[in-house]
Amino acid sequence: MIPTLGRYFFRRYAITTFWFLLGIFSLIFIIDFSEMSNRVGALPGYTLTSGLLVTALRIPTILMQTVPFVALFAGMAALISLNRRYELVVTRAAGISVWQFLRPFVIGAFLFGVLAVMAINPIAAWGSKKALELESGWSATNASRPENSVPWLRQIYKGDQSIIGAKAVLDGGTRLVNVTVIHFDEDNRIVLRQDADSATLEDGYWLLKNVHETRNGELPVRLDEVQLRTNLKQEFVSESLEKPESIPFFSLSRKIEVAKSFGFPTNAMETQFHSMLSLPLLLVAMTLIAACVSLKFSRFNQSSAVILGGILSGFMLYVVTVLVKAFGSSGVVPPFVAAWLPVVVAMSLGATILLHQEDG
Repeated sequence: MIPTLGRYFFRRYAITTFWFLLGIFSLIFIIDFSEMSNRVGALPGYTLTSGLLVTALRIPTILMQTVPFVALFAGMAALISLNRRYELVVTRAAGISVWQFLRPFVIGAFLFGVLAVMAINPIAAWGSKKALELESGWSATNASRPENSVPWLRQIYKGDQSIIGAKAVLDGGTRLVNVTVIHFDEDNRIVLRQDADSATLEDGYWLLKNVHETRNGELPVRLDEVQLRTNLKQEFVSESLEKPESIPFFSLSRKIEVAKSFGFPTNAMETQFHSMLSLPLLLVAMTLIAACVSLKFSRFNQSSAVILGGILSGFMLYVVTVLVKAFGSSGVVPPFVAAWLPVVVAMSLGATILLHQEDG
């Protein structure tokens, strides 16, 4: 009886998770497409088809942020539904313990986490890069990326000190979009500013296109192309500008090794790597939290206070996870500890509460 019942509960959990994912996907699609259409709809390169495509490409990145809540709500909805239909009551009456009939939900949450890491994360990384490429063709990068996300590079070549900023990084760091280059003299005073539509990293120089040069006390000058000499390599630029969240899980280990070879700090990438590894167990912790507030039988309806408590508990776990992850990325705590400590604590608390509720 137990294997049959386990397959039934697992199927119920999988179906509930699928509908939650579909609902969140649709909601994100509508909101993101409406917001983007209002922001960049008047640009000459924008079309309805390209707008829909960009929105579809960006959704997996947003969806990855909602995966813990999907696991929490799916677990609560499935257990509450089974309770209201007396199925958990009959299961308990048959002598099956809570640890036995929760096993399909825990396995389902773990597999959902594995699917998110192995499938959704690589799709999200690929989709965000493709969406950025399409947006750069609309001349919409200024409007679509906040200023605090602008990457900057500093280079010194034969006495010329300059910093290079871009609103978008394409082709693995070899092409920058909406570029600003600021040159300094030996006294660190600004002597020249170059604003270009794009910059391509060639062999030994940056090729700036459609450049506006501004010098102190002179009128701006427009040039079609300018060569900015550099000793930067593609791998160095890519490691400097690429964000850990935009790197697929399968490439993180190699990126960490390359960054170490260049002498870059790898705390952020290591924290992201361990966060991806711990995601399946984080979803298991969310499922245990859902069970803590959903297993008590109520004849007509679950207590709204209990459900609200479960939602707040899951939200607090997510906030603590993000906060500790930020500490790990900045090097305040070791990346391994930052990624795994909240998960282990949440699973221990969830198991302890269930033991108290079921076994006294």
